[in-house]
Amino acid sequence: MLPIFVQMFPFNLHIGRAVVPIHFICETLSYIVGYQFYVYLRSKTVDKISESNRFIIFIGAATGALVGSHLVGVLENPQLLSDLNLMYLMGNKTIVGGMLGGLIGVELVKKKIGVTVSSGDLMVYPLISAMIIGRLGCFFAGLEDGTYGIATSLPWAINFGDGVPRHPTNLYEILFWLILWVSLAAFEKRHAFSDGARFKVFLSSYLLFRFFIEFIKPDYFFSFGMSVIQLVCLSGIVYYYKVFIYPKHLLKNA
Repeated sequence: MLPIFVQMFPFNLHIGRAVVPIHFICETLSYIVGYQFYVYLRSKTVDKISESNRFIIFIGAATGALVGSHLVGVLENPQLLSDLNLMYLMGNKTIVGGMLGGLIGVELVKKKIGVTVSSGDLMVYPLISAMIIGRLGCFFAGLEDGTYGIATSLPWAINFGDGVPRHPTNLYEILFWLILWVSLAAFEKRHAFSDGARFKVFLSSYLLFRFFIEFIKPDYFFSFGMSVIQLVCLSGIVYYYKVFIYPKHLLKNA
């Protein structure tokens, strides 16, 4: 029988001579679990969008997410843009860029095919489950993933392998997703969201969370005190300004 053991930060699964990053396992599982959860929820729901239109929207979302993720990823470190090449472009990605890029892709496709109802509400809980699993992978990747925080003396600080106790910002994000999931589920037991409102709350809440959590990450900050990720988050928050100014509009028949 082949010997199996796990190496600490980055967590890698060793099976004989083979080395499998747990980050890769979690990332793969996030896609599988998220999609299967979506399929399950769709089977329990009367979907106002046809299957063919759903497929087209998925293509728009995937294309937008791919472009947005890598575009914002390479812009995170402006000082490295002079070394831009295909390898650097494909090796850098960020969830914020992926989500907003996906949103733009979906909206453009929906406008083209004439879909006016929300396509994102059904994706909220599957996306949250995928994000939780994916961020576990980021945590297991340690310093390699770049999602860790700055040094801290807090009792729950974690040494990711460089001897520096740091904010486990990837775990903070998992906690955020769990709180959001429970809050949304509890809210929906008493109230009904208007069409599209669940997704608006989901994305605007995440953008707000990411804006503040970036202050305790070792990002590149401009002279005015903000990073590229924070500027992108702000643009999304401005786009969803009605969520914060007119929260009653999120309720059905309000």
